[in-house]
Amino acid sequence: MRMIIVRVVFYIILVLSFPLQAQDKLSGYWPREFVNADGSVTVIPEKPKRILSTSVTVTGTLLAINAPLVASASDGRGDFFQQWKSTAEERQLDKLWPAGSIDLEMVYSVAPDLIIVSYSGGDSAKEQMEALSLIAPTIMVDYGKQTWQKLATRLGEAMGMEESTQAVIADFDEYLDKIRNQLSLPDKQANIISYHGAGIVNPIAKTGSPHAQLLKTLGFEIEGPDPSWETYKDKRNDFVRAHYENLTLLKAPVTFLIVADQNKANKLMNDPVLANMPSVKKKQVYGLGLNSFRVDYFSALEIIDTVSDYFRVHR
Repeated sequence: MRMIIVRVVFYIILVLSFPLQAQDKLSGYWPREFVNADGSVTVIPEKPKRILSTSVTVTGTLLAINAPLVASASDGRGDFFQQWKSTAEERQLDKLWPAGSIDLEMVYSVAPDLIIVSYSGGDSAKEQMEALSLIAPTIMVDYGKQTWQKLATRLGEAMGMEESTQAVIADFDEYLDKIRNQLSLPDKQANIISYHGAGIVNPIAKTGSPHAQLLKTLGFEIEGPDPSWETYKDKRNDFVRAHYENLTLLKAPVTFLIVADQNKANKLMNDPVLANMPSVKKKQVYGLGLNSFRVDYFSALEIIDTVSDYFRVHR
Protein backbone atom coordinates (compact mmCIF):
# COMPACT_ATOMS: atom_id res chain seq x y z
CA MET A 1 0.00 0.00 0.00
CA ARG A 2 2.80 2.39 0.90
CA MET A 3 4.48 1.75 -2.47
CA ILE A 4 1.23 2.49 -4.30
CA ILE A 5 0.80 5.78 -2.45
CA VAL A 6 4.36 6.81 -3.26
CA ARG A 7 3.80 6.05 -6.93
CA VAL A 8 0.53 7.99 -7.01
CA VAL A 9 2.14 11.01 -5.37
CA PHE A 10 5.03 10.78 -7.85
CA TYR A 11 2.71 10.78 -10.86
CA ILE A 12 0.66 13.67 -9.47
CA ILE A 13 3.82 15.73 -9.03
CA LEU A 14 4.96 14.76 -12.53
CA VAL A 15 1.66 15.79 -14.14
CA LEU A 16 1.47 19.06 -12.25
CA SER A 17 5.04 19.91 -13.20
CA PHE A 18 4.38 19.88 -16.96
CA PRO A 19 2.86 23.40 -17.15
CA LEU A 20 5.77 24.73 -15.12
CA GLN A 21 8.27 23.00 -17.38
CA ALA A 22 6.58 24.49 -20.45
CA GLN A 23 6.69 27.93 -18.87
CA ASP A 24 10.36 27.50 -17.97
CA LYS A 25 11.12 26.53 -21.56
CA LEU A 26 9.59 29.79 -22.76
CA SER A 27 11.37 32.04 -20.29
CA GLY A 28 14.53 30.49 -18.90
CA TYR A 29 15.20 26.97 -20.05
CA TRP A 30 18.79 26.41 -21.22
CA PRO A 31 20.40 25.16 -23.31
CA ARG A 32 18.04 25.70 -26.24
CA GLU A 33 18.24 24.99 -29.95
CA PHE A 34 17.80 27.60 -32.68
CA VAL A 35 16.93 26.58 -36.24
CA ASN A 36 18.90 28.82 -38.59
CA ALA A 37 17.73 30.31 -41.88
CA ASP A 38 19.76 27.72 -43.80
CA GLY A 39 18.18 24.83 -41.90
CA SER A 40 21.14 24.11 -39.63
CA VAL A 41 20.76 24.12 -35.84
CA THR A 42 22.73 26.11 -33.28
CA VAL A 43 22.79 25.16 -29.61
CA ILE A 44 22.74 28.20 -27.32
CA PRO A 45 24.08 26.94 -23.96
CA GLU A 46 22.92 29.80 -21.73
CA LYS A 47 21.10 33.12 -21.76
CA PRO A 48 23.26 35.54 -23.81
CA LYS A 49 24.78 38.56 -22.08
CA ARG A 50 27.10 39.88 -24.80
CA ILE A 51 25.65 39.79 -28.33
CA LEU A 52 27.51 40.76 -31.48
CA SER A 53 25.50 41.53 -34.62
CA THR A 54 27.28 41.16 -37.95
CA SER A 55 24.20 42.59 -39.70
CA VAL A 56 23.45 46.30 -39.39
CA THR A 57 19.88 45.57 -40.49
CA VAL A 58 19.27 43.08 -37.68
CA THR A 59 20.83 45.48 -35.18
CA GLY A 60 17.84 47.83 -35.33
CA THR A 61 15.49 45.07 -34.21
CA LEU A 62 17.88 43.98 -31.45
CA LEU A 63 17.98 47.55 -30.12
CA ALA A 64 14.19 47.78 -30.24
CA ILE A 65 13.74 44.76 -27.98
CA ASN A 66 16.53 45.92 -25.65
CA ALA A 67 18.79 42.93 -26.32
CA PRO A 68 22.15 42.77 -24.51
CA LEU A 69 23.89 43.99 -27.66
CA VAL A 70 27.47 45.17 -27.25
CA ALA A 71 28.76 45.51 -30.82
CA SER A 72 27.53 45.70 -34.39
CA ALA A 73 28.74 45.95 -37.95
CA SER A 74 27.90 49.24 -39.66
CA ASP A 75 26.42 50.08 -43.05
CA GLY A 76 28.50 50.28 -46.22
CA ARG A 77 29.64 53.81 -45.37
CA GLY A 78 30.88 52.81 -41.94
CA ASP A 79 27.97 54.36 -40.05
CA PHE A 80 24.87 53.19 -38.22
CA PHE A 81 21.38 53.65 -39.67
CA GLN A 82 20.08 57.11 -38.86
CA GLN A 83 16.73 55.91 -37.48
CA TRP A 84 18.43 54.25 -34.49
CA LYS A 85 21.90 55.80 -34.43
CA SER A 86 21.15 57.91 -31.34
CA THR A 87 19.84 54.84 -29.50
CA ALA A 88 23.03 52.95 -30.34
CA GLU A 89 25.15 55.84 -29.07
CA GLU A 90 23.17 56.05 -25.83
CA ARG A 91 23.83 52.35 -25.23
CA GLN A 92 27.51 52.77 -26.16
CA LEU A 93 27.31 50.19 -28.91
CA ASP A 94 30.73 49.38 -30.37
CA LYS A 95 30.92 50.00 -34.12
CA LEU A 96 32.76 47.27 -36.00
CA TRP A 97 33.46 46.78 -39.72
CA PRO A 98 31.35 48.16 -42.60
CA ALA A 99 28.87 45.91 -44.41
CA GLY A 100 30.55 43.63 -46.92
CA SER A 101 33.62 42.87 -44.80
CA ILE A 102 34.41 41.11 -41.55
CA ASP A 103 37.29 41.13 -39.06
CA LEU A 104 37.62 38.01 -36.91
CA GLU A 105 40.18 39.67 -34.65
CA MET A 106 37.59 42.31 -33.77
CA VAL A 107 35.11 39.54 -32.99
CA TYR A 108 37.59 37.96 -30.57
CA SER A 109 38.21 41.32 -28.89
CA VAL A 110 34.49 41.83 -28.24
CA ALA A 111 34.26 38.39 -26.54
CA PRO A 112 30.61 37.76 -27.46
CA ASP A 113 28.60 34.86 -26.11
CA LEU A 114 26.22 34.97 -29.11
CA ILE A 115 26.84 36.10 -32.69
CA ILE A 116 24.04 36.91 -35.14
CA VAL A 117 24.46 36.60 -38.90
CA SER A 118 22.14 37.57 -41.76
CA TYR A 119 21.31 35.00 -44.44
CA SER A 120 20.97 37.56 -47.24
CA GLY A 121 21.67 41.18 -48.11
CA GLY A 122 24.79 43.26 -48.43
CA ASP A 123 25.46 42.84 -44.71
CA SER A 124 25.40 39.04 -44.81
CA ALA A 125 28.31 37.20 -43.24
CA LYS A 126 26.97 33.69 -43.86
CA GLU A 127 30.17 32.66 -45.63
CA GLN A 128 31.99 33.21 -42.32
CA MET A 129 29.42 31.27 -40.29
CA GLU A 130 31.78 28.37 -39.61
CA ALA A 131 34.66 30.62 -38.54
CA LEU A 132 32.39 32.70 -36.31
CA SER A 133 30.96 29.55 -34.70
CA LEU A 134 34.44 28.69 -33.44
CA ILE A 135 34.41 31.91 -31.40
CA ALA A 136 30.87 31.78 -29.98
CA PRO A 137 27.47 30.21 -30.73
CA THR A 138 26.31 31.76 -33.99
CA ILE A 139 22.77 31.97 -35.34
CA MET A 140 21.55 32.96 -38.80
CA VAL A 141 18.32 34.84 -39.58
CA ASP A 142 16.76 36.06 -42.83
CA TYR A 143 15.30 39.55 -42.50
CA GLY A 144 14.46 39.73 -46.21
CA LYS A 145 11.33 37.59 -46.10
CA GLN A 146 9.62 38.57 -42.86
CA THR A 147 8.36 41.52 -40.89
CA TRP A 148 10.50 43.03 -38.17
CA GLN A 149 7.96 41.64 -35.68
CA LYS A 150 8.54 38.07 -36.84
CA LEU A 151 12.28 38.62 -36.82
CA ALA A 152 12.06 40.07 -33.30
CA THR A 153 10.05 37.06 -32.16
CA ARG A 154 12.73 34.68 -33.42
CA LEU A 155 15.49 36.73 -31.81
CA GLY A 156 13.55 36.89 -28.56
CA GLU A 157 13.34 33.11 -28.52
CA ALA A 158 17.08 32.82 -29.05
CA MET A 159 17.82 35.19 -26.16
CA GLY A 160 15.19 34.05 -23.67
CA MET A 161 13.40 37.42 -24.00
CA GLU A 162 10.04 36.22 -25.27
CA GLU A 163 7.84 38.20 -22.89
CA SER A 164 9.55 41.58 -23.22
CA THR A 165 9.80 41.18 -27.00
CA GLN A 166 6.09 40.55 -27.33
CA ALA A 167 5.37 43.63 -25.22
CA VAL A 168 7.33 45.82 -27.67
CA ILE A 169 5.51 44.25 -30.62
CA ALA A 170 2.12 44.74 -28.96
CA ASP A 171 2.78 48.45 -28.40
CA PHE A 172 3.87 48.85 -32.02
CA ASP A 173 0.84 46.98 -33.37
CA GLU A 174 -1.48 49.09 -31.23
CA TYR A 175 -0.02 52.28 -32.70
CA LEU A 176 -0.24 50.87 -36.23
CA ASP A 177 -3.92 49.99 -35.75
CA LYS A 178 -4.64 53.48 -34.47
CA ILE A 179 -3.07 55.13 -37.52
CA ARG A 180 -4.62 52.71 -40.01
CA ASN A 181 -8.09 53.57 -38.76
CA GLN A 182 -7.40 57.24 -39.45
CA LEU A 183 -6.31 56.85 -43.08
CA SER A 184 -8.25 57.59 -46.24
CA LEU A 185 -6.41 55.92 -49.12
CA PRO A 186 -6.68 57.37 -52.66
CA ASP A 187 -6.35 53.90 -54.23
CA LYS A 188 -5.52 50.63 -52.57
CA GLN A 189 -3.24 49.02 -55.14
CA ALA A 190 0.37 50.18 -54.91
CA ASN A 191 3.89 49.22 -55.86
CA ILE A 192 7.17 49.95 -54.09
CA ILE A 193 10.31 51.01 -55.96
CA SER A 194 13.88 51.92 -55.14
CA TYR A 195 14.13 54.52 -57.91
CA HIS A 196 17.55 55.32 -59.38
CA GLY A 197 16.78 56.32 -62.96
CA ALA A 198 18.28 55.19 -66.25
CA GLY A 199 21.41 53.10 -66.66
CA ILE A 200 21.13 51.23 -63.35
CA VAL A 201 18.86 48.64 -61.75
CA ASN A 202 15.74 49.89 -60.01
CA PRO A 203 14.69 47.29 -57.39
CA ILE A 204 10.95 46.61 -57.05
CA ALA A 205 9.61 45.16 -53.80
CA LYS A 206 8.08 41.71 -53.83
CA THR A 207 4.70 41.18 -52.20
CA GLY A 208 6.28 39.28 -49.32
CA SER A 209 9.01 41.82 -48.60
CA PRO A 210 9.08 43.67 -45.26
CA HIS A 211 8.17 46.94 -47.01
CA ALA A 212 5.19 45.32 -48.72
CA GLN A 213 3.99 43.61 -45.56
CA LEU A 214 4.11 46.87 -43.62
CA LEU A 215 2.11 48.75 -46.26
CA LYS A 216 -0.38 45.88 -46.41
CA THR A 217 -1.11 46.37 -42.72
CA LEU A 218 -1.92 50.00 -43.53
CA GLY A 219 -4.55 48.93 -46.08
CA PHE A 220 -2.68 48.71 -49.38
CA GLU A 221 -2.64 45.84 -51.86
CA ILE A 222 0.87 45.48 -53.23
CA GLU A 223 1.61 44.91 -56.90
CA GLY A 224 4.62 42.64 -57.21
CA PRO A 225 7.17 42.65 -60.03
CA ASP A 226 7.44 39.97 -62.70
CA PRO A 227 10.13 37.54 -61.43
CA SER A 228 11.60 37.42 -64.96
CA TRP A 229 12.70 41.05 -64.55
CA GLU A 230 15.46 39.98 -62.16
CA THR A 231 18.84 40.99 -63.57
CA TYR A 232 21.04 39.04 -61.12
CA LYS A 233 21.56 35.29 -60.86
CA ASP A 234 21.10 35.31 -57.08
CA LYS A 235 17.44 35.94 -56.36
CA ARG A 236 16.42 37.86 -53.24
CA ASN A 237 13.34 37.33 -51.10
CA ASP A 238 12.50 41.01 -50.86
CA PHE A 239 13.25 42.72 -54.20
CA VAL A 240 13.52 42.06 -57.92
CA ARG A 241 16.41 44.13 -59.26
CA ALA A 242 14.80 45.25 -62.50
CA HIS A 243 15.98 47.24 -65.48
CA TYR A 244 14.83 50.85 -65.53
CA GLU A 245 12.59 50.19 -68.55
CA ASN A 246 10.60 47.57 -66.62
CA LEU A 247 9.17 50.30 -64.42
CA THR A 248 6.94 51.33 -67.34
CA LEU A 249 5.16 47.95 -67.08
CA LEU A 250 3.89 48.54 -63.55
CA LYS A 251 0.14 49.13 -63.36
CA ALA A 252 -0.73 50.18 -59.80
CA PRO A 253 -2.20 53.68 -59.41
CA VAL A 254 0.00 54.41 -56.37
CA THR A 255 3.80 54.19 -56.17
CA PHE A 256 5.91 54.38 -53.02
CA LEU A 257 9.64 55.08 -53.19
CA ILE A 258 12.08 53.83 -50.57
CA VAL A 259 14.98 55.99 -49.38
CA ALA A 260 13.12 58.93 -50.82
CA ASP A 261 11.40 62.14 -49.80
CA GLN A 262 8.84 63.98 -51.88
CA ASN A 263 11.57 65.70 -53.89
CA LYS A 264 12.65 62.32 -55.25
CA ALA A 265 9.02 61.40 -55.87
CA ASN A 266 8.65 64.55 -57.94
CA LYS A 267 11.78 63.60 -59.87
CA LEU A 268 10.19 60.29 -60.87
CA MET A 269 6.95 62.02 -61.84
CA ASN A 270 8.95 64.37 -64.07
CA ASP A 271 10.85 61.52 -65.74
CA PRO A 272 9.61 61.52 -69.38
CA VAL A 273 10.27 57.79 -69.84
CA LEU A 274 7.90 57.00 -66.95
CA ALA A 275 5.20 59.49 -67.95
CA ASN A 276 2.66 56.76 -68.77
CA MET A 277 2.90 54.93 -65.46
CA PRO A 278 -0.62 55.00 -63.91
CA SER A 279 0.73 56.41 -60.64
CA VAL A 280 2.52 59.20 -62.52
CA LYS A 281 -0.58 60.06 -64.52
CA LYS A 282 -2.56 60.31 -61.28
CA LYS A 283 0.28 62.13 -59.51
CA GLN A 284 0.24 59.54 -56.76
CA VAL A 285 3.94 58.88 -56.20
CA TYR A 286 5.12 59.19 -52.60
CA GLY A 287 8.44 58.94 -50.80
CA LEU A 288 8.56 56.68 -47.75
CA GLY A 289 11.33 58.71 -46.10
CA LEU A 290 15.10 58.81 -46.24
CA ASN A 291 15.45 56.10 -43.57
CA SER A 292 13.23 53.53 -45.29
CA PHE A 293 16.04 51.45 -46.82
CA ARG A 294 15.45 48.64 -44.32
CA VAL A 295 12.37 48.02 -42.19
CA ASP A 296 13.00 47.68 -38.46
CA TYR A 297 11.03 48.94 -35.47
CA PHE A 298 12.44 52.45 -35.78
CA SER A 299 12.13 52.91 -39.54
CA ALA A 300 8.69 51.24 -39.54
CA LEU A 301 7.43 53.90 -37.13
CA GLU A 302 8.85 56.60 -39.42
CA ILE A 303 7.19 55.00 -42.47
CA ILE A 304 3.85 54.80 -40.67
CA ASP A 305 4.06 58.47 -39.71
CA THR A 306 5.07 59.42 -43.27
CA VAL A 307 2.12 57.56 -44.78
CA SER A 308 -0.09 59.14 -42.12
CA ASP A 309 1.03 62.60 -43.21
CA TYR A 310 -0.08 61.79 -46.78
CA PHE A 311 -3.46 60.17 -46.10
CA ARG A 312 -4.58 60.84 -42.54
CA VAL A 313 -8.02 62.46 -42.27
CA HIS A 314 -9.04 62.03 -38.61
CA ARG A 315 -6.64 63.87 -36.33
